[in-house]
Amino acid sequence: MRITRSARFGKIGVFSKYPFTSFFCHSINADGNKRLDAVNSIASNASCIVTDSVAGICCESPGLTSPGGGVYTNRKMAACLRDGEIILRYITYALLTGDASILTDRCLNGLKETYAALGVPTGNTVRAVEIMKACAVAHISNTNTEAQAGSKYKKIDVTEGDCASLVAECSGYFDAVVAAIS
Repeated sequence: MRITRSARFGKIGVFSKYPFTSFFCHSINADGNKRLDAVNSIASNASCIVTDSVAGICCESPGLTSPGGGVYTNRKMAACLRDGEIILRYITYALLTGDASILTDRCLNGLKETYAALGVPTGNTVRAVEIMKACAVAHISNTNTEAQAGSKYKKIDVTEGDCASLVAECSGYFDAVVAAIS
């Protein structure tokens, strides 16, 4: 015997009895889709975002790539790119869950001390995070273009609607990284 939906929930379902519940569930679904689209857009373009941020600080401070600079050897450059990808990954985790605790607990605790011990210049690191923030915000707000991002840009359409709250939330996570490094 197959039990139908009306048999399980009665003839008067929750959605017909309380008209606001349909709107509420639709709103949650739309907000969840926006959040997932934002995370997908950042994660799909993570390599480009991190590479652009490191290239940006190298252009702004040419001494970084000269002997004795912060990213002079291939090993130091690879470590810089790796750290940028790790930071961006934890920001996407925080954005996905809507909770900064995973970012602070697993990524930011001790980051300043580690960078100080390794001799990583904090000013350039902060600038790289700010460039990553600008790129991520452009992806979330769907204002990034292939002309700005380059040939490896992956266009991910974000669900229609106002993404200002997601932009503010994501910006807050980047600001937390900057505060932890500074």
